[in-house]
Amino acid sequence: MIRVVVAEDQSAVRAGLVLILGSVPDIEVVGEAADGEAAVRAARELRPDVILMDVQMPRLDGVSATREIVAEGLADVLVLTTFDLDEYVFGALRAGAAGFLLKDTEADRLIEGVRLVAAGEGMIAPAVTRRLIGEFARPARPAPEIDRSVLDGLTPREREVLTCVGQGLSNAEIATRLTMAEATAKTHVSRMLAKLELRSRVQAAVLAQELGLPAKP
Repeated sequence: MIRVVVAEDQSAVRAGLVLILGSVPDIEVVGEAADGEAAVRAARELRPDVILMDVQMPRLDGVSATREIVAEGLADVLVLTTFDLDEYVFGALRAGAAGFLLKDTEADRLIEGVRLVAAGEGMIAPAVTRRLIGEFARPARPAPEIDRSVLDGLTPREREVLTCVGQGLSNAEIATRLTMAEATAKTHVSRMLAKLELRSRVQAAVLAQELGLPAKP
């Protein structure tokens, strides 16, 4: 059973999300929050597996709430976003969000996202992935100061895996790309995250983009 807290300030939207998630047998909505502070409290008190987090909320925004929740290791965070909130997206990625979905995502995709995040896979909606890659590729976008020595501890195979994660590939897709078993791909991802001291593969994807890793391994 996947335990979920839904954090969304619009009551009608929140009720809809709760209804969708509560309709499947392997997901239980254990709490709701109408603002970021309530989301952090719920995470501390209920210790859910996943928090579905809106980025724009009163009292404490979703990015700040995500940062607190991830820093304390309370839950994985799946963020709901819209295209007009790119800066929130980048902030939440760096705060450690495990996934991103658009607010108009269909019900089955939302359920799939919760399951993937709970399983440690992470998820970024394809449209968001394209937008993120485009943003990092823009010459006008200031390049963040990233020390490439962070890669020194990775094996050549782990660097390839990081590049694949940067493209938003799943473990199964990484296994196909690099001709290995899916279980082996999962092991490489876990080791790569541990060595880079990252909590989620989404953080790894951002790092890969910031480092300018090649489009193909």
